[in-house]
Amino acid sequence: MLGLPDTVRACLFDLDGVLTDTASVHTKAWTGMFDGYLRQRSARTGAPFVPFDPVEDYLRYVDGKKREDGVRSFLTSRGIDLPEGGPADPPDAETVHGLGNRKNQVFQQTLHDEGVRVFDGSARYLAAVTDAGLAVAVVSSSANTREVLEVTGLDRFVAPGSTG
Repeated sequence: MLGLPDTVRACLFDLDGVLTDTASVHTKAWTGMFDGYLRQRSARTGAPFVPFDPVEDYLRYVDGKKREDGVRSFLTSRGIDLPEGGPADPPDAETVHGLGNRKNQVFQQTLHDEGVRVFDGSARYLAAVTDAGLAVAVVSSSANTREVLEVTGLDRFVAPGSTG
């Protein structure tokens, strides 16, 4: 019993915060990336090192934003102005895109090293939905949607090509 009308043929789920606790992985990735960058900058410039606050700074400056927008927002809060760079910048480039790519690198490493928690009941409900013959699609603004689904094993419930 899914609690859905008989006319429903497919279910659409948000990944982040509905099926999985990706916020905790993103928080670790932002913290690791910004603290690493701020330490390097402090050593180079002599400015005091003030760490990224994983609660206040995360919620205020990066949560729910595209990577580059989060980088810009946080750096602006610290009075740091970096060149924009471009999407192909390497993770060690001192540019907005470089730091964004570094954050993504840390996210992927954390995801593979530590995994991500699947919320209680999510896998059971997805199994019930697929057992009932309904198609399942997952949406997310994250560029890492497919990877998160694979790491958690939730990809087995999702119709091919239906993530985005």
